[in-house]
Amino acid sequence: MLIFLRLLMAALLVTAGGAAIAQSESAYKLRHGDALMVSVWRDEALRMEVRVLPDGSITFPLAGRVEVVGLSTPEVEARVVEKLKKFIPVPVVTVAITATDGNQVYVLGKVVRPGAVTLTSPKTTVLQMLSQVGGLDRFADGNAIRVLRSASEGNRILPVRYDDLIKGNQLDTNVVLLPGDTILVP
Repeated sequence: MLIFLRLLMAALLVTAGGAAIAQSESAYKLRHGDALMVSVWRDEALRMEVRVLPDGSITFPLAGRVEVVGLSTPEVEARVVEKLKKFIPVPVVTVAITATDGNQVYVLGKVVRPGAVTLTSPKTTVLQMLSQVGGLDRFADGNAIRVLRSASEGNRILPVRYDDLIKGNQLDTNVVLLPGDTILVP
């Protein structure tokens, strides 16, 4: 019976570990400009909101500079804990995302409300974004819209055929947006 209980506990631990790994793989990854609330349990002096800097780091008291871009909040917690162990025996750190400003798309040109818009879904399309900014103004050239995208292999220009899209044609031009994209509406 004792052997059975030990095997059961081991299986549960493996399952929980696998779930944690799967969760961290699908978790939101921090970007430049995101804001975080970092706090250490039972220490009000170590509770503050920080922003991810252009170099991909945050600065936190006692921990100093911590690289966070591309990490999930549990991964950031682990990094801060590691740095605080020099000063606090068993630090309990919580990291919460307070703003996802690193997920912005820029809409320029002949739309009702041009400007920066935060992506709220990883599957937001050009049509959805254009509806968020109030749509095109009456002088816009709907079939000449372009999405400018910076990628590691270079800049790309993606055509969007708005007039055709709203007629149910050229559906492949309804581009899924990525953070940092710029939509140009002539």
